[in-house]
Amino acid sequence: MKQDRASRAAGQGSVGTMKHWRYIALHTVAAAAFIFLLQRYALSATLESSLLWALTFGGCAAGLAYMQSNR
Repeated sequence: MKQDRASRAAGQGSVGTMKHWRYIALHTVAAAAFIFLLQRYALSATLESSLLWALTFGGCAAGLAYMQSNR
């Protein structure tokens, strides 16, 4: 009986962890895509510059989403 409760508790935590990482990934992709499109097409930046900014903003968004999800 105890093992059943423990496995259910572990299972619920893993689902919460899955949603946690999905939330972080969604923020990362959304921020990177937004800044890439803004830089590349609205501001006519080079491909290299747009990718660098996308990587930077994606990393910052991932960090912020991680901090928010751990509150």
